[in-house]
Amino acid sequence: MPASPAAPGPRPADRGEDERSPGRYGEAVFEPDSPGEAERVDYGALTYDPISRARLLALGVSPGWRCLDAGAGTGGIARWLAHDIGVAEVVAVDRDIRFLIDAADDTLRPLAADITDPSFDPGRFDLVHARFLLMHLPDHEEVLSRLAALVAPGGRLLVSDAIDLTTEPSPESPYRAAMLAMWQALRETIGTDITWVPGYPWRLRVIGLAEVGAEVYVPPLTRGRPITSFWLETWARLREAMLGTGLVDTGTLDEAARSLSSGSFAGLSPGMISAWGRRV
Repeated sequence: MPASPAAPGPRPADRGEDERSPGRYGEAVFEPDSPGEAERVDYGALTYDPISRARLLALGVSPGWRCLDAGAGTGGIARWLAHDIGVAEVVAVDRDIRFLIDAADDTLRPLAADITDPSFDPGRFDLVHARFLLMHLPDHEEVLSRLAALVAPGGRLLVSDAIDLTTEPSPESPYRAAMLAMWQALRETIGTDITWVPGYPWRLRVIGLAEVGAEVYVPPLTRGRPITSFWLETWARLREAMLGTGLVDTGTLDEAARSLSSGSFAGLSPGMISAWGRRV
């Protein structure tokens, strides 16, 4: 979607020698070519793109900037930078760029690459942006440092990931149980870890960035909103893995989904923490 002062969700039980090695995002449960996956991703984009755009504007993004969008996904932010803001160049990086090809032009350049590869070095940029990417990478510390190194002097790094508000502070309910199972299933299947994410501001300072700031956005989780559909679709794709954690049964998952769809749900969605800094 990422040690820190908060603990947003359980770590999987110690499996000893039988522990499975997690796969990677897009290889286990969120395959890009599976039916409905692009729509699920777009539900997230409809929720979070306005927040990311507002922060990028506040950071001064403007025509003439060279931008790197790491883990560009379906390309909402990359397209906005290229076609609405009119930046000089956007390099939109993802391991799978099928959703970006149609947007390629003189300004927006899709690049199929793995940012975890130490040889990844597409140049220096006025803006490096990564959203819901590092939380899925076991070597997130190293990748964060490499992303920061791609920022040109005076440029900005903006990183955003999930922060959990649905488990530890929440009352017992089918929704809480479903979220607990989801975080554990994500960790077991693809290695997702959000326990370190609240420490983002400190981490950006440690790697040498100045003018560090951070904010948290929590979308309203009400019936008919894109974020509600996003979580329902995510649970559907992760259903077997969630059941495999032993934290929920089918009845609990079904009740959680009914509650979220009913219009009577009262609770918090996972939020998004965004942190930024300037390369001196």
